[in-house]
Amino acid sequence: MFMKTEYRKAAAEDAELLTEIYNASFYKDYIRYGECPAYGKTIEMMKLSIIEHPKFLIIYNSEPIGCISCKELKKGEYEIGCLCVIPEYQGKGIGTSAVEFIKSYYSDWKSFSLITPADKSENIRFYTEKCGFYLQSDEMNGNVRVARLILKR
Repeated sequence: MFMKTEYRKAAAEDAELLTEIYNASFYKDYIRYGECPAYGKTIEMMKLSIIEHPKFLIIYNSEPIGCISCKELKKGEYEIGCLCVIPEYQGKGIGTSAVEFIKSYYSDWKSFSLITPADKSENIRFYTEKCGFYLQSDEMNGNVRVARLILKR
């Protein structure tokens, strides 16, 4: 059976659903690091985040299973604030497809940047090997060392 991945721009009405997706996706990070900015948001916090960081629901086989958010920093330079897929759907190419979607959606892109925990080798490998990003730097974010990754056209 063919599985179809679609994307829909998130609206304020999606805040509760997005909160559930984020919590399912980032629970392990919250446990691992004792903190995670994407975990434990209130619905009101998510509504504000939807406005400040445009989000797209990732819908797989008609079921919302993830999110990608991206914000323009300056002309042609974007930051991916969040890419998450709930654990049972990871490893199916959905994240790679979401990065390809965002590259086509923001067709004027010159670069995309993002941060991810520096010790999460599976994230680093995903972004560098599957999506073409490279490590630009690492820095502390709260108590967590994060890697700043960049993709240039």
